[in-house]
Amino acid sequence: MIFVKAAYAQCPICIVTVGGGMLIAKKLGIDDLLVSIWISALNVAIAFWLAPKISRSAFGGKIKYLNNKHLLSFVLLATTLLYFQFTDQIGASTNRAWGVDKILFGQIIGFLTMAAGNHSYQFIKKRLGHTPFPYAKVAFPLGSVLLVTFTLKLFFRL
Repeated sequence: MIFVKAAYAQCPICIVTVGGGMLIAKKLGIDDLLVSIWISALNVAIAFWLAPKISRSAFGGKIKYLNNKHLLSFVLLATTLLYFQFTDQIGASTNRAWGVDKILFGQIIGFLTMAAGNHSYQFIKKRLGHTPFPYAKVAFPLGSVLLVTFTLKLFFRL
C-alpha cells in the first residue's frame, strides 16, 4: 500500500473518450440539445481535472484564477459558446427549445448539472466522513448528467 498512487476520477483518458463519443453522437444525428449537455459536462470535467494541476505548476502563482475549478469551468463554457457563435452554430430559429437556442440551453444545463453532481458528491462525502461507495466521485456527476439527458430527451421527444 505504500507504493500505490492516487487515482484521479476525471482522468484525461476518460475525457478523451467522452469527447470522441460526442463527435460520433453529432455525426449520428443526435439532437444538439443532448450533445451540448455532454459537451458542457466534458468542459466541467476537464476544469475539475486541470485546475489542481495548474495550481501545482509554474503557472499556479502567475495565473491564480485558473486554479479555481469553478472559474475555469466558466471560462471553458464561455470559450465553447464563443466557438459555437463564431462558427454560426448558435442562433438558428429552427433550433430552439423553450424559445432558447438548443446549443446554448444544453451548454448551460450541462454546466449546472455537472457542477451540481460534483457538489452533491462533496456534500455527501462531508456528511458521511468518507466516500459513500467506490467511484462515487464519478457516479454522482455522471448519474446527474444521464438523468437530465434522459429527462430532456423524453420531455422534448428528441
